[in-house]
Amino acid sequence: MKQFIEFKKQREMSQILSDTFGFLRNEFKTFFGVFFKIIAPYLVVMLISYGFYMFQIGDLMNFSVSGSNSILSGITVFFVALIFLLATVTTYVMAQATTLFYIKSYIKNNGTIDFSEIKENVYDSFWKFIGLGFLVAICVGFGFLFCLIPGIYLYVPLVLSFSILAFDGKGVSDAFSDSFTLVKEYWWVTFASLFVVGIIVMVTSYAFALPATIYTYAKMGILSGEIDAENFTVADPISIILGIISTLAQFLLNIISVVASVLIYFDLNEKKNFTGTYERIKNLGGTADE
Repeated sequence: MKQFIEFKKQREMSQILSDTFGFLRNEFKTFFGVFFKIIAPYLVVMLISYGFYMFQIGDLMNFSVSGSNSILSGITVFFVALIFLLATVTTYVMAQATTLFYIKSYIKNNGTIDFSEIKENVYDSFWKFIGLGFLVAICVGFGFLFCLIPGIYLYVPLVLSFSILAFDGKGVSDAFSDSFTLVKEYWWVTFASLFVVGIIVMVTSYAFALPATIYTYAKMGILSGEIDAENFTVADPISIILGIISTLAQFLLNIISVVASVLIYFDLNEKKNFTGTYERIKNLGGTADE
């Protein structure tokens, strides 16, 4: 019997980490069954467009092609890159929404999930997530552009705005502004939790990217000390396949960050609003009356 993970409670950083992996471990089969039922078509398009993009980049960097072919390759690369960008944005938005609404259904139904409810919520909120993601990207991007510190400062509360959007049913502007209120007085604690989770995800992502890096170095002759730049090709079938595997791994590892952000959101929400505590007291009162 699977252990039920209580989301609506206060947690220390170590508990956030352990419950993140505990939830994914307990719900692995059910979660990824629902996840891929919703995400699979978009994920396939993203990975295929990535493969074509890498292939076209390799063709564009082949200096032996004629000028007219080079121009045609450049135009092709632009359209393939555009498709890849749109597919990536769509897939990541759908993945985040699916994860959040899976957890919402999990909490609502005490450990069980309703697939039709999750799917409906994901599609109904798609444009809200797009709008909020665009707003967050602009703010954080400008923060990092002008100085590193403002970007980090803005990123910490805004990463929780997606949980506010999903769990509180707020609009884009309210979720954006409420994230700053939620993190107020707890910015450093939130930053520390996100930083540790980010390090774990980044290191694991590098591990999956290592085979592609080693293959590229070996192909260039760097490992043997005999660099062959003349016959070097940017994209061949093996490098494209390794790149696709690395991209897929990074995409799936992002789920860890989303689950952790949900636990952080509920931790802060409990510290400020005691929502879970009030619900448990209400349930105890209802049980006593019965």
